Amino acid sequence: MEMKISADELEALFDALPDVVFFVKDGDGRYTHANLTLVRRLGLKHRSDVIGRDVTELFPQSLGGSYATQDQRVLEGEVIENQLEVHMFPNRVPGWCLTCKRPLRQRGEVQGIVGISRDLGKPDGRHPTYVRLRRVLAHLQEHYAEGVRVAKLAELADLSVAQLERHFRKVFQLTPQQLQTKLRIEEAMRRLHGQDSVAAIGLACGFADQSAFARQFKATVGMTPRDYRALAMAPANGRRPPVAERVS
Repeated sequence: MEMKISADELEALFDALPDVVFFVKDGDGRYTHANLTLVRRLGLKHRSDVIGRDVTELFPQSLGGSYATQDQRVLEGEVIENQLEVHMFPNRVPGWCLTCKRPLRQRGEVQGIVGISRDLGKPDGRHPTYVRLRRVLAHLQEHYAEGVRVAKLAELADLSVAQLERHFRKVFQLTPQQLQTKLRIEEAMRRLHGQDSVAAIGLACGFADQSAFARQFKATVGMTPRDYRALAMAPANGRRPPVAERVS
């Protein structure tokens, strides 16, 4: 006998997971379901404060437009798998997550979106290859702004390329390439609190040019480097902190 679970039942299930956000949206990008983790991370009290609204109503302008564009891609049929994203906690400390979104289809037509975002956990230090993978991590931390060949990383860990990628994902929940992106974006965020130009920061963090830096930063953080700098330099009082699409 075929069994199906409803969105209402999934919503209740995901309410029990404080490190995972669950959501369903209709064909216009409006929330129809949201777990309590999402509600709380938006600084709201009740699920009803979210249902029926879209990202442009719930997020600051610099973020809402970016998230709406991502939703539109999914509504056009794109599947987003394990996309590395950063968000801001209420104290503006960045947190990382992996986001998955899929189009919801009825009779072959896309009618909405279902998705989750899960917090990036700590590395699995008990994994048998952890010590060897630490050598890879140290190399990436030291050379994050340089072009790094996966074959070189595999050699450092005394693994094949396939073994490296498989074990790396198990230990760090990321591919080596995603971890390098994470390191670059973290350093860029730190530098954007200073006075260096956006172009100079992008080059210092390993991006080929300002355009490539802006594209990757917006895809990861949900806003442009300039918008992030303006937010980071603004007084905390009177502004609602941004929350990345990991909470959408």
